[in-house]
Amino acid sequence: MKKTVYLDGLECASCANKMERAIAKLEGVHMININFATTKLVIEADEDQMNTILSQAKTIIKKLEPDTEMIEK
Repeated sequence: MKKTVYLDGLECASCANKMERAIAKLEGVHMININFATTKLVIEADEDQMNTILSQAKTIIKKLEPDTEMIEK
């Protein structure tokens, strides 16, 4: 399953890279890409684990960039 979310308030390219590496390590994640210019996060993961992965990703993002909000459109 593929999911796209936006990272509102993302201001640090280095932090985006750190987020990408940390989320890639989560169980069930097949592919992750964060485009700093568009603030788009695309994740491909097992469908049955997607909600858990998104929750864990949100925690990782908040830890690295507290002012960044993960928005699903």
